[in-house]
Amino acid sequence: MTALNAPRDKYNAVWIIFFILGLGTLLPWNFFMTATVYFTSRLGDEPSSNTTSNHTVDGADTRNVLQSKFNNVMTLCAMVPLLIFTCLNSFIHQRIPQKLRISGSLTVILVVFLLTAVLVKVDMAPVPFFTFTMIKIVCINSFGAVLQGSLFGLAGILPASYTTPIMSGQGLAGTFAAFSMICALASGSALQDSAFGYFITACVVILLAIFSYFILPRMEFFQYYMESNRARPAAADDENKMDLLKKESSAEKRPVVNLIDDETKPSVSVFNIFKQIWVMALSVCFIFTVTIGTFPAVTADVKSEVANGSAWETYFIPVSCFLLFNLMDWAGRSLTAVCMWPGKDSVWLPILVGLRAVFIPLFMLCNVSPRHYLPVLFSHDAWYIIFMILFSFSNGYLASLCMCFGPKKVAQHEAETAGAIMAFFLSLGLALGAAVSFAFRAMV
Repeated sequence: MTALNAPRDKYNAVWIIFFILGLGTLLPWNFFMTATVYFTSRLGDEPSSNTTSNHTVDGADTRNVLQSKFNNVMTLCAMVPLLIFTCLNSFIHQRIPQKLRISGSLTVILVVFLLTAVLVKVDMAPVPFFTFTMIKIVCINSFGAVLQGSLFGLAGILPASYTTPIMSGQGLAGTFAAFSMICALASGSALQDSAFGYFITACVVILLAIFSYFILPRMEFFQYYMESNRARPAAADDENKMDLLKKESSAEKRPVVNLIDDETKPSVSVFNIFKQIWVMALSVCFIFTVTIGTFPAVTADVKSEVANGSAWETYFIPVSCFLLFNLMDWAGRSLTAVCMWPGKDSVWLPILVGLRAVFIPLFMLCNVSPRHYLPVLFSHDAWYIIFMILFSFSNGYLASLCMCFGPKKVAQHEAETAGAIMAFFLSLGLALGAAVSFAFRAMV
């Protein structure tokens, strides 16, 4: 079987399914991250009926310890399990059936979201609520890591363009979550009612992802590449056996141990694959270290200079931080469907990735409040918005390029493992970003 004989992806059905599954991988984390208004309001020392949480009064930080540390601890509780379970998935994905890994992870995430929606209506003290919320975040991101790693590995078997819908779907996840939160704020409903509808919406999308995954094996296009992938190692094994017979006919004696070695050549080696994709792996790791190190730990604490008590003060962070980041990130991820510059072997790709480090001081020098050490050099809202556009677009575009190119730098039968390794380094970048976010915020 060759690519020339491959059936057509009718109605782009497989592409759409991978887009929906990509949406399902990051939607849970994004819904928790953009719901910080709801979570921090329930962590107050006294119940609050406000739909927004003011961080300062007359320049002083009025948040309690749980509220002030919520973003940092939430990010850490999300990214460390994500790293650990992505690493485990890189080594155990060949031992646990793909169907169990993907459908099982989606089911657990659905159950956790249903529980989160129910608990919106249950009164809890701040400390137990904080603890239970972090446990749910750990659980969601643990299974989300298995889901993400498995999905990138599965996409590695298909043509390179089928990694793009996953990245694009992940970008839409953040946009969808941010837009849902803005609608909740604009509705004027009580915070409790808005949060309940918010989390139920997430449950519906996860159900759609589960349904889409069970349709995927029925697609002729998907079946072709799965059968082709299974056939390649077998063909390579037959070729090795033929070589072995030729060598035995010309040799008087051959040790049994060499026979075993030759027959196991088609098996994949994680280390050998990493040697071929290390530039892409480290690049995607650095991209997300910079991104999560500043977003949302630093960026969510920036204050509007021009609001002056207007409604823009309420919507400034939901719109300029979360919605704008996710829209531009989605645009960057989606652009790789039509443009993939620089190429997978170009030196410009790691250079552009390294240049993103400049966003760390740029955001620190915006109007972050409260602050203790650094001056404010970019106080106007326009500077923050410009930085956010460039920051988020470069994150989506460069990360998508790396994730597309990684599995294509190895042999076809090694593509699934390469995809899992790339997902691990993506998660490593997220975890490192979560760790350094404490330092970045403390330096401001």
